[in-house]
Order: sequence, then structure tokens, then C-alpha cells
Amino acid sequence: MTKRSSDSQHCSARDNSSPCCLLSNTARSTLSMRGEMAQKGVQLDQETFSCAICLDLLRDPVTTPCGHSYCMKCIKMHWDGEDVKRIHSCPQCRQTFIPRPVLVKNTMLAALVEELKKTGLQAAPADHCYAGPEDVACDVCTGRKLKALKSCLVCLASYCEKHLQPHHDVAPLKKHKLVEPSKKLQENICSRHDEVMKMFCRTDQQCICYLCSVDEHKGHDTVSAAAERTERQRELEVSRLNIQQRIQDREKDVKELQQEVEAINGSADKAVEDSEKIFTELIRLMEKRRSDVKQQVRSQQETEVSRVKDLQEKLEQEITELKRKDAELEKLSHTEDHNQFLHNYPSLSRLSQSTDSSSINIRPLRYFEDVTAAVSELRDKLQDVLRDQRTNISLTDTEVHVSLSRPEPEPKTRAEFLKYSCELTLDPNTAHKQLLLSEGNRKLTRMNQHQSYSSHPDRFTWWAQVLSRESLTGRCYWEVEWSGAGVGVAVTYKSISRAGRLLECSFGSNDKSWKLNCLLSSYNFYYNNVQTLVSGPQSSKVGVYLDHNAGILSFYSVSETMTLLHRVQTTFTQPLYAGLHVFNYEDTVELCKLR
Repeated sequence: MTKRSSDSQHCSARDNSSPCCLLSNTARSTLSMRGEMAQKGVQLDQETFSCAICLDLLRDPVTTPCGHSYCMKCIKMHWDGEDVKRIHSCPQCRQTFIPRPVLVKNTMLAALVEELKKTGLQAAPADHCYAGPEDVACDVCTGRKLKALKSCLVCLASYCEKHLQPHHDVAPLKKHKLVEPSKKLQENICSRHDEVMKMFCRTDQQCICYLCSVDEHKGHDTVSAAAERTERQRELEVSRLNIQQRIQDREKDVKELQQEVEAINGSADKAVEDSEKIFTELIRLMEKRRSDVKQQVRSQQETEVSRVKDLQEKLEQEITELKRKDAELEKLSHTEDHNQFLHNYPSLSRLSQSTDSSSINIRPLRYFEDVTAAVSELRDKLQDVLRDQRTNISLTDTEVHVSLSRPEPEPKTRAEFLKYSCELTLDPNTAHKQLLLSEGNRKLTRMNQHQSYSSHPDRFTWWAQVLSRESLTGRCYWEVEWSGAGVGVAVTYKSISRAGRLLECSFGSNDKSWKLNCLLSSYNFYYNNVQTLVSGPQSSKVGVYLDHNAGILSFYSVSETMTLLHRVQTTFTQPLYAGLHVFNYEDTVELCKLR
């Protein structure tokens, strides 16, 4: 007998619990399991040998008394957290152990994991390969299903990559029609005959099975689904061509519009640049003119002062001479010798020629007032030009026209006012909740109960007021017709406050709004909470004329003729909005249609 045989016999005679025997038993068991799995084609995925705590392959596996296996480090950390309760449990089955079990590495399981790593453990499919709620699942997979790669219109089933393989390998299955995964395969089955619907009824415009074509669809215009698809496919191609042509047309339009934007921007930039140069030149000319005027005034000042001083010097010399002559004459008048007096008198009585008084032109406080007046007149004219000559920008087709023109005179007749009429509507988002809007948001009635308006930051919360939806710039004219105790007709900046009962929210009570109150027997105008009494004929219709650029706001009583009630001349710094204020319940006011 050889020594190897002797050793084998010797080991077999030993106690099966010896370390040598356990190691050989473990190895034999591992090899036996590997052999059995190889023979049976068993495939184990990663989940089988994963720790339920860290979800990774087992490292130093241990087995709890309940039979579940974990990484030694993982289960120790889990139980360390339960030491305070002095009751330890299995993370999977929740079985409790008292006292804490002493765990020993499961050498057989550890050896099996290592052997399987070496021989190529089949990796579990990644999570993204499993079918989710929105995915089409493989109809063949058991347990957790994988995503379907294709659906078969013949089998009416969906397959993952593995279960789809027969359709690539088996000759009869190769003829099946494979499509992208679909959840609607069952829609291809006739609910009445449980047959695949391969026909199409043109009469009823629906898919049917063969039995339907000889039953309830008998005598109808039926064709195969493939034939109908071919026909519809041609129509689809025509539709696609039309769509593609429209896309090309729209893309061309977009390109042209982009070019137009670039042209507008370029033109605007050039206009700004040119206007800056022109205004700079105007400023330079004004500076030069100012310097010239200053120089001329100073030069004239020097000339006039020199002339006056020369004249002043001559007068002072004449005064000195006259005083000397007066002293000599006084002395002569006291001479007692008559002969001496008569002898000297002729020479002393003769006076030198006096300075011409006409050369003395005294203009108190008015020496250079004509210059001031001329400069003031120039300033007024320049202000008129800057105020009256305005830039009108109008878009016509795709061109921007910029023109400078002096404004037309203010209209006189109603026909002239109507040339500037504008269609206004009321903005529901600004209306107080007691105001009922009607007639296409042109009529306003104050109700005793709140209307079902939604909350909005633009809404007036205390005063029964509303604004127009449209802003007002340039020249505008509109009319309102009212009935009841009275209404307020106003214009205001959009920045007027809305919430609360403060004066900042009331038309005419601040510097952001102007209001004419129309009462049964009188009118009054409010601006910045200052009242101005207004006289004029009573009328249920009031016209409002606005020239925003010129800063003109006028209110008219409209009947057979138009009578000016009040006119405001100011400077408007923002676009304006028409405003209406209804004082009492059941009172109404309406924006009139003028066109």
C-alpha cells in the first residue's frame, strides 16, 4: 500500500470533527456543489451570495442562529447598535437572541464564495435592465422580469435579450415580425373572436379579424391591414412633405425676422450714435454762442464804461473850472474899488463852453436787459422746439419709420377730436370687488355685494375704482357716459397704489393721478388732493382729450356741442391709464364706442 493510501485510511479513521477532516470535508463539499451546479446548469446570481445589510458579496460570512448569513463586520455593527436594549435581532426575520450570540466565520460559505468568484459568478442584471412601471416587461421571465428588447406581432409577446434569441436562431421564428417593445399588443386581439386582427374595415374605419369580416362586417369594404397601412403610409408621406415644406418656410421666415431684428438694432444703434453726435454738436454750438454773448457783453461793457468815465472826467474838470471861476467872481464881488471891478469883470465873466448834456444818455438798470430778453426768447423758442418736435415711431409692415414733426394744433370740434379716438376696455384685474363689468368690459356698475373676482395685486381694495387695460400715449380721445349720483373720470400712472383706504390709492388725491368728479349739479377737479371748482353745462357724457407729449389733459362736457370744463398743462413722465370711480350703488358708467 502506498503512503498516500495509508494517509487516506489513517484520516478516515480519525474523528470527523478534527480540523484536517473539516478542511477536507469543506473542500469536498465545495467541489461537489460546483460539480453539481455545473452538471445541472445551475446559475446563481450575485443576490444569492450578498449580505442583506451592505448588499455586497459576503466578506468573512457568519451565520446567525436563525440561519441567515451576513458579513461579520456588518452584523457586528448592527448588533452594536442594539447593545443598549440588550436584545439582538436578525435584520431579515427579526428573530431575537438573548444573550448576544457569539459568531464564528462560516468557512464553507466563505470558501464557496471565493470559488465562485474564481469560476465566474454570473452577475445579476443591473437595476436598469429590470423592467420598471413604465417599461415593457419580458413575458417569459419569471420572478423579477427584465426589460423587453422586442415585441413579436405574431406571438403577441415581448421578450428580453435572452428569451428573444430563438427568434434569431429558429427558422420558423425568424419570419415573425419584431417591433419595438409595446404594451399594446393585446389591442391587436379581437375581443369577440380572440383572433389576431389582420383586416381593416374601411366602412367602419376599424381593425378587425378574419371572422369579423365574414360576420358583422360582411359586405363591408375590407382589406388587409397591410394594404390599408400602405395606403395610409402614402398619405403620411404626403403629410410629412407638407409639414417639412412648412418647416422650411417657417425657418426661412424666422431667418428673415432675425435679419430684420439685426437690421432694426443696427439702425437704432446708428440713430443713437448719430443723434449723440448731433446733440453734442448742438451743445458745442450753444457753448460757443454762450461764450460769444459773454465776450460781446464784456466788450460792450468795457466800451460803455470807458465812454462814461471819459465823460465823467470832463464833467469833473468842468466842475473844477466852474468852482474856480465862482471863487474869483465872489472875490470880485467884494472889491470896493469900482474902477478895479469894472476893469476885471469882462475877463472873469466869460465862461468856457459847457459839456453838451445830450451826450449824457442815462438808462438806469436797463443797459443790457435787451441781451437778457434776447437770450430768454432764444431759450423759450428752444424749449418749444424740444417739447413740440417729438419723435413718432410707427411700425408698418416690417419697417421702422422715424419722423420729426411739429404737433398739430389742439382740436376744436368733436369731429376733430374723433380723429384721435381710441377704443378702451376695463381691466378686470384692477376692478374693486363691488364693480360689475359688462358690455365687453366697457360698462361698470357698482353693486351692493362683492363679485367673484380672484385675488390680484393690481386690484383696488378700498376705493370703487378700475383702470383701463390699454395704456395712453401720444394723442388720445375717449368719452364716458354715466348715470346716477356721480362718477369720477380720471387718468393715472400705473404705479398708483392699490391696497387700503389711503389717499395714495384714490384718484386725484396724489401726484400720480388727475380726476374730474361729475355730479348731478356740479363738477370739481382734483389733483394731489387739491380741489378746483369747475363750471360748465351739465351733461351725462364727458369727453377726455390727452396729448401726452405736449402735457395737455382736457375734460369736455359733450352734448350737441363740446364745452371745455377743465384743462391741465403739465409734463407727463410715464404712460397713463384711464380710470373710473363709481360713488354710489347702482350707479353706472360706460366707455363709449366712438368708431
